[in-house]
Amino acid sequence: MAVNNPRGALFRVIEPNQHGRVTFVELFFDLVFVYAVTQISHYLIGHFTPLGAVQTAMLFLAVWWVWVYTAWVTNWLDPEKALVRGLLFALMLAGLVLSMSIPRAFEDRGLWFALAYGAMQVGRTAFWWTATPPQRAAVRRNAARILSWLSASAVLWLLGGLAEGSARMTLWSAALMLEYISPAVRFWVPGLGASTVEDWMVEGGHMAERCAGFIIIALGESIVVTGATFAELDWTGANVAAFACAFVGTVAMWAVYFNRGAEAGSEMISQSSQSGLVARSAYTYLHMPIVAGIIVSAVGDEIVLKHPIGHTDLTTAAVLIGGPFVFLFGTILFKREVRGFLQLSHGVGLLGLIGLGWFATALSPLMLSALTSVLLAVVAIWEVLSLRSKPVTHASSATSA
Repeated sequence: MAVNNPRGALFRVIEPNQHGRVTFVELFFDLVFVYAVTQISHYLIGHFTPLGAVQTAMLFLAVWWVWVYTAWVTNWLDPEKALVRGLLFALMLAGLVLSMSIPRAFEDRGLWFALAYGAMQVGRTAFWWTATPPQRAAVRRNAARILSWLSASAVLWLLGGLAEGSARMTLWSAALMLEYISPAVRFWVPGLGASTVEDWMVEGGHMAERCAGFIIIALGESIVVTGATFAELDWTGANVAAFACAFVGTVAMWAVYFNRGAEAGSEMISQSSQSGLVARSAYTYLHMPIVAGIIVSAVGDEIVLKHPIGHTDLTTAAVLIGGPFVFLFGTILFKREVRGFLQLSHGVGLLGLIGLGWFATALSPLMLSALTSVLLAVVAIWEVLSLRSKPVTHASSATSA
């Protein structure tokens, strides 16, 4: 949002054609979410059932949403200002409570999870609304719209935290649905209407870098899980091979996202006249499956490290194939948004993963892990070779609302 920064205002000063850097306090804030992502992956491992998978998905959607909303607000507000730093420190404290509640969020710590989540969402948005000077009426209205939606969902979160069993899942599902559809309807509120394209304008380079940073968080969590698990095992030939497959797969995912996609996305959103809409579609929504795929892949790596030989059951096969599949699916859509075309290598990779599904249970976990890692590596190398002599093209405009 390009603004003049009056004395005392907490907003960033955004200059045309200048990239707003990610500040150290934002990186410090992100450390809480390293812990949160680790807790989510451990939750899935400890609840390796269909119900556990649904609960894990709900926890992930909540963690991603509270992080990405903070990324939006710190794109507008200046984290170098003392009050904004104070906000981030308060959010870190609530984020720690949120993260510590994850292992028993559907048991006795549901209310703690709901209180922390609601405090982060409502408190941060209320701060933004309060920090907006009266002369910025359009911005204040936008903050009021978002605050209205998040306050309504917070009631559902709290009611769910007080409930138990299926009632909690129902109420929290409704809260997530309310929050996830709100940007799509531009936070329409009776009397205030819907937000405009101008209300969504962001500093594109900063938003791209923030989301790329979360990808690093997820990949880093994968490295940590792999290293910690492998260090506790007897180093047999099968375990060493499983460790190598996990490492190759993680590096391949890094290459698939960062080799061309991250840079193309940063350039495209920085040059777009509708940067807010690009941030909503390419970064707020389409980065979700990318991160989720990395987390699920990390869970698969831990399973293979512990049990490399033997029968691959359906659940293990679903994780080993599903993680890379969700990652590639999100990446191909993200790159379609920022480049304007579907990446052939990614499409072939998705088809290859579907093909592996036909005979996955006939393979050992180690062999299936090796094949998925090789497939990801082939996708990464193919993309580099195919784009070496092709200029990067960007989508001509943001996705329409």
